[in-house]
Amino acid sequence: MILHKTAPSPLLLMLCGIIGIAGAVALVLGNIVGSMMVPGHDWIADTVSDLAAGKNEIIQDVTLYAYAAGLLACAIGAAHYHLGDRGWTAGILGLALLALCVVIIGVRNEYGDGDDEGIVVHVYVVYVIGILFAAVPMLMAQGMGRVSGRAKAIAWGCALLWSAGAPVFFFLPTDIDGVWERGLGIITVVFVGTLSLLLYRAGRGASDPSHQARNAVS
Repeated sequence: MILHKTAPSPLLLMLCGIIGIAGAVALVLGNIVGSMMVPGHDWIADTVSDLAAGKNEIIQDVTLYAYAAGLLACAIGAAHYHLGDRGWTAGILGLALLALCVVIIGVRNEYGDGDDEGIVVHVYVVYVIGILFAAVPMLMAQGMGRVSGRAKAIAWGCALLWSAGAPVFFFLPTDIDGVWERGLGIITVVFVGTLSLLLYRAGRGASDPSHQARNAVS
């Protein structure tokens, strides 16, 4: 039996792109709103995890779930619009795992509450996130470069900045680690936003052949 390759679905790609961008924006806005709503929160000294403790924790939790949805949307869109070989495939799986890790962090509520009894899953999930956010942009950069040289450069830049900055976080004094963590978060937002925009534009191109031709290289 011969299987015929089908064209990408414009609607699916555009929806995945929109959800990905919305998730990235939600992460930023949620942090800003949470920082203003939580009494006494110091965005320079206090980490994002501290926002998820207390009566206003729902703000940060919803933000995390929205970001997880954005990561999952990117994974679905990238799987539908496959731009590479094994590296791209590994990147898709990495995005799905990142979405799962973010959900686990939101559900477990093991951060910012001073609870150190038993196995604190949050710590290990953070290590996994650290590895994945270094690997995924590297794995997907080549495929992104087939559509946009700028997107490829951004992916590599995010991977290098994250790889250099993430380990430093664990050695910083507690009076400045909050602002450093937010900087790392911006790196992930830039990558997710770039990939989401690429998927959205691919969807527009799939629905308009002339548009696709004009944006084959940007």
